[in-house]
Amino acid sequence: MSFAEELMAAAQGPAFRTAMRLSPRTQVMLSGREPVVVDGQVLAPEMQLFLRMLALNQADPSQATPEAARAFADGTASMVAGPPDEVAWTRDFEVAGAEGPLRARLYVPRERAEDESSPMLVFFHGGGFVIGGFATHDAPCRTLAVHGGVRVVSVEYRLAPEHPFPAAPADCLAAFNDIVARAGELGADPERIAIGGDSAGGALSAVTSLQARDAGGPLPAFQLLIYPVADMSEKSRSYHLFKDGFFLTEQQMDWYGSHYLPSGVDHTDPLVSPLLAPSLEGLPPAHVVTAGFDPLRDEGEAYAERLREAGVPVTLRRHPDLIHGFINMMGTGRSARAATVEMAGVLRQALLASD
Repeated sequence: MSFAEELMAAAQGPAFRTAMRLSPRTQVMLSGREPVVVDGQVLAPEMQLFLRMLALNQADPSQATPEAARAFADGTASMVAGPPDEVAWTRDFEVAGAEGPLRARLYVPRERAEDESSPMLVFFHGGGFVIGGFATHDAPCRTLAVHGGVRVVSVEYRLAPEHPFPAAPADCLAAFNDIVARAGELGADPERIAIGGDSAGGALSAVTSLQARDAGGPLPAFQLLIYPVADMSEKSRSYHLFKDGFFLTEQQMDWYGSHYLPSGVDHTDPLVSPLLAPSLEGLPPAHVVTAGFDPLRDEGEAYAERLREAGVPVTLRRHPDLIHGFINMMGTGRSARAATVEMAGVLRQALLASD
């Protein structure tokens, strides 16, 4: 059985869905352990059971090819995403990339279906700069659109290793500028276009804001940074606390980095590690979201602190009982969906001022 087939078997079928609807106490019992407590945090019962089910499979994405990892991610995304929020309509189109057109998808919630000047979120998906796209992030984009009251444009930037750094940051800046220039065509208010993403997409959102500021071009109205990769030059304390057993592992992050960053790339380059940018002054207001049981937790929170020190309006929300990737796991239970809806509400409030 291939890597993709092995992992797919672990996450599919009615048994998985039934397990995720059980009571918290039953979920902890089925996981075969007492509640998991690390760094003073208690793991959500549904996450504990989800991780136990994955561990039984024993497959490791860092031992796969990029093609196999993409096939697994695309094929299983809907199994853990939960029922999708219904939008008025979606439309696939193209936006400008740094070296050619990129695929994009527009999500329009019902409340914005007739709006010709809507707030908008430009969304960059996670996946370690190697995997991900429409298939993996359809559900989060729908939830952000519906509960955030915004039009969402999801952009498929070029992926490594076929297109290593700096292809993705260049694509994201070009796509953002193109979307702002075409705001009227997309039913968006050019003054209320936010930028956001998860993990690698959170990094690319931060980096796009830095590039936009330095280029003197249009700035995003707001940044939604969901457990962002902020520093690829060194590993924080949370890397060591959660290096294995909590979905995203240190080994997987090393695998992603080896594909994304060619030999000789300076890992302290701000386009790689935005936490290390000389200055964060003049950047858009931001909401930074982290997960308690995540190797990337500390660097995301350090980035929020640096924004605050630079005078950028910023809020930080740690979900202490969740794991990396939770916006893709809204079907695993109560906590992941509640956290995603919450961040959508923050986005709504941030872009509401002139509504």
